Amino acid sequence: MKGSYRIEESKDDGDLEKPFLGPSSSSTIMASSSSISVVVLGTFFAVSGSYIFGSAVGFSSPTQAGIMSELGLSLAEYSFFGSIMTIGAMIGALLSGHVSDIIGRRGAMWVSDILSIAGWLAIYFAEDAWWLDLGRLCVGLGVGFISYAVPVFIAEITPKNLRGSFTTVHQLMICCGVSLTYLFGTVMAWRTLALIGIVPCVVQLLGLLLVPESPRWLAKVGKEQEFEAALQRLRGKEADVSQEVAEIRDYTKSLQLQSEGGILELFDWKYAHSLIVGVGLMILQQFGGVNGIAFYASAIFTTAGFSSGVGTIAMVVVQVPMTALGVLLMDKSGRRPLLMVSAAGTCLGCFLLAVSFLMQDHRWCTEISPTLALVGVLVYTGSFSLGMGGIPWVIMSEIFPINMKGSAGSLVSLVSWVGSWIVSYGFNFLMHWSSLGTFFIFSSICGLTVFFVAKLVPETKGRTLEEIQASMNSFSSGK
Repeated sequence: MKGSYRIEESKDDGDLEKPFLGPSSSSTIMASSSSISVVVLGTFFAVSGSYIFGSAVGFSSPTQAGIMSELGLSLAEYSFFGSIMTIGAMIGALLSGHVSDIIGRRGAMWVSDILSIAGWLAIYFAEDAWWLDLGRLCVGLGVGFISYAVPVFIAEITPKNLRGSFTTVHQLMICCGVSLTYLFGTVMAWRTLALIGIVPCVVQLLGLLLVPESPRWLAKVGKEQEFEAALQRLRGKEADVSQEVAEIRDYTKSLQLQSEGGILELFDWKYAHSLIVGVGLMILQQFGGVNGIAFYASAIFTTAGFSSGVGTIAMVVVQVPMTALGVLLMDKSGRRPLLMVSAAGTCLGCFLLAVSFLMQDHRWCTEISPTLALVGVLVYTGSFSLGMGGIPWVIMSEIFPINMKGSAGSLVSLVSWVGSWIVSYGFNFLMHWSSLGTFFIFSSICGLTVFFVAKLVPETKGRTLEEIQASMNSFSSGK
């Protein structure tokens, strides 16, 4: 690894030694409540995009009857409308990293806002399926950009002791967007709901003008004065940022000796550890069954003999508080423990669902199998919200060096969306094949996630991005 970093084992916990730039830089990077107002503001405007993400995901469920009735759509046409957002998100994810590297993290979010506003307006004014689908595709493109740009921007502006919690607010706001859109959709017309979708886009579009660009991106593109000014604003006027400035500058200069990374360069051995962790977590997150359970919760409850309305409300009641708990615990317990507890919980939830369907198939204790199905879904939903929902995105934003972050982010986001589409599309076929077998497969994958995290995922709590990335590259290089 080029540059002024040396990696050594600590005697007590194996943590990375600080960069040798003089005394420990912890005191200048750690934040007090009086110095992070700009970081809080920046995070708030960034996660307005996460709310857009959630509202886009939640829009198709409560509006189905109204749209099909008013526009005369068939079930197949409406299903295409619902699924085309995922296609847009795949394309947006593929472009997001490169666009973010060229015009900045804020620039990528502005592109997302413009696409999302155009999409929501097309849906609002739609008089036929064509305009409806075009609007949904545009919103999907915007969501694809958001899924990468928001967690990366937050990770790059926050101090290391707050980075995990702040980045996980991305997932919390997605949950809030889904839940509130579902709630509003029960009392509002679908066109009004589409119009409301524009509000968080405008908030982000205008709000990002009030906060600085990512200092790490500014350093990467050689804007030295803007880089130091942005970091000073983010840490507070009285904060001494000299050591953090030197740390970021030193690491950035070492990376400039290497070429700007493309997708193919990601598969170089020195990036193997980062790539395996980033892509592996996204594959395990999606193939653990989250979108199958989320999109078809009503059908699962009905099949298990439980009220779909009560079950869906219970899911929402569990999801948001558990996501908030994950935010609070992120920088206290660390990423790895939360991930392992979360994965173990999803494994248990899927196992309980499998047992419920086993009991139903054999007509064993038929009076308790619906309750067991409800408990299984709630255990799964709560556990996923605690860690597996948000932490893979946090880790993705932390582990790739700045010269590879655009290509890596695009690849990881694309893998996530493709996995989401595969599971969503295949879930009904799997359930038709065997409900019992489907949830045993998901349970096994969730169990595998625990071992994957234990063996390969590094603990990134309390470490600067430069420390994390240097240690990951060192591991891959065998140094």
